[in-house]
Amino acid sequence: LTGSIIGNILLVLGASILAGGLKFKTQTFNTTRASTGASMLLLAAMSFIVPTVYSYLLPDKATARRLDLSMDIAIVLIVIYTLSLLFELHTHKQLFSARAEALPHDVGGHPLWMPGKAVGVLAGATVLVAWMSEILVGSVEHASQAMHLNELFVGVIIIAVIGNAAEHSTAILVAMKNQMDLSISIAVGSSLQIALFVAPVLVFAGRLFGKPIDLVFEPLEVIAVVLSVFVVNQVAHDGECNWLEGVQLLSVYLILGIAFYFLPELVMH
Repeated sequence: LTGSIIGNILLVLGASILAGGLKFKTQTFNTTRASTGASMLLLAAMSFIVPTVYSYLLPDKATARRLDLSMDIAIVLIVIYTLSLLFELHTHKQLFSARAEALPHDVGGHPLWMPGKAVGVLAGATVLVAWMSEILVGSVEHASQAMHLNELFVGVIIIAVIGNAAEHSTAILVAMKNQMDLSISIAVGSSLQIALFVAPVLVFAGRLFGKPIDLVFEPLEVIAVVLSVFVVNQVAHDGECNWLEGVQLLSVYLILGIAFYFLPELVMH
């Protein structure tokens, strides 16, 4: 979970801004969309901080309390995620579609697909990509064991990168076509889906199937998420980006990756 969030807002967005910046001197994007996404990421970071701090400050408290705390936070996250979709798609959709009239009605001389066809192709591609990702992740797990890499580094860095490969390439390609709004939506939107939707669903599913899951993470994971969100907020506030900002995001990701690599197993649960 944390690996996907960090990877999307640092690696994917950083690589996209760098790739687009090497082709275009300055790229602009919808400030409202970017700022809203960045603010929601702050909320997501708080949802990881609270249960983790609770667990480490009160280690003797019953596990049931941590699970109840995580469940309550998960409910809040689902509600906020639903309200954010309502805000973006209904009540304030004009703020997010200010550039819709600028988009071409055809791409490369070919007419755009009808919604039904587009959704069908997207669904099929998603299934195939998910299947291929599972194969790759399984291979990486065996290779990492042979290389004696710690589990946190494998989960947060390696598996997250491979599992989200399709999103990475798409965001970079559209950024190189000067469509930074779409690129940012892919990177930030994916992180929000993980933090505000996938994480709560896992908590609910764990309770439903008798295998409780809480929102308590390793301290370094929480620190990494908070730092990542802070850096992205700095990039998103002015509605413009250049290749140097992409390098900065990638540098933060590299620093965090090094930290996870050297994290000894004995400090983890």
